[in-house]
Amino acid sequence: MRLEDFDFELPAELIAQYPPDSREESRLMVLDRPHRNILCGNFPDILDQFCPGDVLVLNDTKVIPARLHGTKATGGKIEVFLVRRLESNQEDWICLTKCSKAPKVGSRLLLGGEIEGTVLADGEAPYKVIRFTCAGDFHQLLEKVGRIPLPPYIRREDTSVDRERYQTVFARSKGAVAAPTAGLHFTRDILASLQEKGVEIVSLTLHVGLGTFLPVRVENILEHRMHGESFHIPEATADIINLAKKEGRRVIALGTTTTRTLEFALSGENMVKAGEGISDLFIYPGFRFRIVDALITNFHLPCSTLMMLVSAFAGRDFILEAYRRAVEERFRFFSYGDCMMIV
Repeated sequence: MRLEDFDFELPAELIAQYPPDSREESRLMVLDRPHRNILCGNFPDILDQFCPGDVLVLNDTKVIPARLHGTKATGGKIEVFLVRRLESNQEDWICLTKCSKAPKVGSRLLLGGEIEGTVLADGEAPYKVIRFTCAGDFHQLLEKVGRIPLPPYIRREDTSVDRERYQTVFARSKGAVAAPTAGLHFTRDILASLQEKGVEIVSLTLHVGLGTFLPVRVENILEHRMHGESFHIPEATADIINLAKKEGRRVIALGTTTTRTLEFALSGENMVKAGEGISDLFIYPGFRFRIVDALITNFHLPCSTLMMLVSAFAGRDFILEAYRRAVEERFRFFSYGDCMMIV
């Protein structure tokens, strides 16, 4: 499979730069796989796609204000982007840095006026390992001085609106540097309506990393390697999903991050295994889905691993047909864009 197999033409004006006025104002495209049918409507119509007994699985990760601005001890300006916290008793993070000259090991960084960083080591290029210290709680200060890490295709600085809207209403576990964007459409009222309909709602955590934005740099996609992302699946979540699979009820994944976590964390009996770890599962056409029966997602970048995942789930030709329809119908694309449900 070639990278160009997952390309499509997208007018730049369809890339959403701001969220809609309210979450549920997004549009919805439903892909009916058995009948190869495409339906267009509004996001609240998604309630009609659920049945009593369905299990909806959410990713409850919470985006942290991962961008810090400051200076090196030598005076030069620097931006530090927190990527992933290392397992330690300190605030040691794998980071990206943006400055005129990359800081050397041992360099001191003065960030946000209240946080100091020390470069501990060079990670795998272009990453650095940085230890952060401050007077007080690091995460409280991060909330105060950090900036929301909007995706690179949103060509503006973050605002106070993004503090709320680049976050799901069910976010609670801090650690992501990108939002699980399929969840941005859901309101508490819509989730309550699903429960009233008899849908079970459970959650897991996968801290979305920078890999979701990094381009695939190989022509043969089989040579691509995914970045690892930390996840946690509670025992109760695994039990509810496994019972649904045994009883023939649908498991519906809210987002590609949820999908990758569920399909990665399998036991030998094709059941979900509770626990935590690092997921680096790369899903592309030919993959056999064992847990996920339906998928709610957004519209993704051309030639991205997310395009490959939805192509694996719905079929590449069907996905490309749907994307052509989305362009014709002027759907909004990417993180703040419209929604797709594949059933």
